Amino acid sequence: MAGVEQIKVEDGEAGMRLDRWFKTRFPGLGFGHLQKLLRSGQVRVDGGRVKADSRVEPGMMVRIPPMDVDMKGAGGPLTAKSIRGQEDGDVLRQMLLYEDDKVFVFNKPAGLAVQGGSGVVRHLDDMLEAWRNKKGEKPRLVHRLDRDTSGVLVVARSRLAAMKLAEAFRARETVKTYWALVKGVPPKREDKISTWLIKEQTPDGDRMRIAKHGEKGADHAVSYYRIIEQAAQTMSWLEMQPYTGRTHQLRVHAAYLGCPILGDPKYFEADTNWDFPGGMQNKLHLLARRIVIPHPDKGVIDVTAPMPAHMRQSWNLIGFDEASGDDR
Repeated sequence: MAGVEQIKVEDGEAGMRLDRWFKTRFPGLGFGHLQKLLRSGQVRVDGGRVKADSRVEPGMMVRIPPMDVDMKGAGGPLTAKSIRGQEDGDVLRQMLLYEDDKVFVFNKPAGLAVQGGSGVVRHLDDMLEAWRNKKGEKPRLVHRLDRDTSGVLVVARSRLAAMKLAEAFRARETVKTYWALVKGVPPKREDKISTWLIKEQTPDGDRMRIAKHGEKGADHAVSYYRIIEQAAQTMSWLEMQPYTGRTHQLRVHAAYLGCPILGDPKYFEADTNWDFPGGMQNKLHLLARRIVIPHPDKGVIDVTAPMPAHMRQSWNLIGFDEASGDDR
């Protein structure tokens, strides 16, 4: 059949889920469309039918049916800049990682605010108006991501689903995994960070600082981290998991370790002997990589987001292997 391609899985893609492999190769291909291609047998691996959660290994051949230009992501990776001028519904479709009758999971690009605020012209909560259902219900946010953080964001399709998902967050039944590229190397390979945080008003907007136990207005914040890889003593790739959900929590905790996240405009304070590595973009290197949350009806939702372009560029420059971060 004209237009069919056979793409070979590369060494650096070993062990990747097939849906993640497609998201990396074809960023414009929505999860729903991929599911249809898989169900109809148009996508095959080594000639056989496969599912979205199948794992690929180096040397395997993936059959790619004819796909239009938009699905191949000719416009480049989705960014806050690339969505300017596009209709809200079109942008939401491009961001979609997973959907069922209760839940949407989006890959929010860095730079897109989740909700409105000072200086915010366009935000995801407002964009969700485009996807009201036949009953007039607008999809509902159940958690947040910082404006400059990219990655997985769960949205409920109904009021009841939102209540159940929100309860899962309150009950600490949700596991959120982030990837961060930080300056230096933490003192331990893995550890728990436990502090008190308080919000302060500054000329540059709200900022969190470490507070004393018992200080008025302070909230307890707990995070966990482990080092995945490091570049000598210069930089480290961390997996971070917030146990609590305070504003800027992981960003503050990374700085508290003495290892601020690269490109963080609020909490990165480089000394005079440290220069931002050449070839890397001065953008926040923080990705909400994966979320595992009980489904409102049954089972669990387990979704992973691809790295944004600026982080993938940094990984390639340093020589980090993305696949090693998903070993579990």
